[in-house]
Amino acid sequence: MIEGQDGLSWPRWQRLARAAEDLGYYGLFRSDHFSNADGDYKDALEAWVSFAWLASNTRRISFGPLVSPASFRNPSILAWQASGIDSLSGGRLRLGLGAGWNEREHRSFGFDLGDLDTRFARLEDALNVVKTLTRSPEPVSYEGEHFSIRDAYLQPRSPRSDGPPIVIGGNGPRRTLPLVAQYADEWNAVSLPLADFQDRGARLDALLADGGREPSSVKRTLMTRGLIGRDEATLNAKDSAERIATYRARGAVIGTPNEIVDQLGRYAEGGIQGVQLQWLDLDDLSGLELIASDVLPQLR
Repeated sequence: MIEGQDGLSWPRWQRLARAAEDLGYYGLFRSDHFSNADGDYKDALEAWVSFAWLASNTRRISFGPLVSPASFRNPSILAWQASGIDSLSGGRLRLGLGAGWNEREHRSFGFDLGDLDTRFARLEDALNVVKTLTRSPEPVSYEGEHFSIRDAYLQPRSPRSDGPPIVIGGNGPRRTLPLVAQYADEWNAVSLPLADFQDRGARLDALLADGGREPSSVKRTLMTRGLIGRDEATLNAKDSAERIATYRARGAVIGTPNEIVDQLGRYAEGGIQGVQLQWLDLDDLSGLELIASDVLPQLR
């Protein structure tokens, strides 16, 4: 998982996509932002344009946004894009949605972020619109506070009858998890230590049961910082020891190949079904190659 607003250009995206495809990774995911929350503006390749290229130039990997904010992505347009790109890719898109949080990008580009109540009410409307449009075999209507559709129908459609899987990202037990239980096919937690992930997972199980859904109906994944080195000295050359310690406390996947294999094994035993490694150095292909050669074969 890469931060698309943090220097992502076409050459970098193309290199990363080909690496993920050729090296055996499950997928390539990215954020959907205009800019970072502060600092200088950098290359920020638009997310859905990048997915259209990826769908046409890869054959195997899954991909998608982690996550597209309902605060500046109109859900009717988003469902239209998702249906078309999922069709183009042969059904490899995972559609991540979120409430939005980056105040700077909303202020700079003319979007109203709103307070937390507004953000999550808008997200729920967006989830209804997207899910309805991507899954209904006939024209549909939905009336919401923020978004509405009337006798709407989209073509081309996803090759999957239930449309692209909907992913909801976030950790909040009061707002996010209830939306996951009602609407999502995948819950993507963000930088949670294993014990906290399991606690949130138990809460999600209870919410799913209350709504008449099986716990197995929602995939559980974790997006967290990823960094690899052949030894500790190599790791410390990539990032400071203090920052690495902070990341590790938040559940990051950092270490030598064998340490990472052990950590991912503990995560799998603890109920995490997939990990998206937040790869902050967009040019660190050697790290991706090391994971592919020394970690992935042991996971299989």
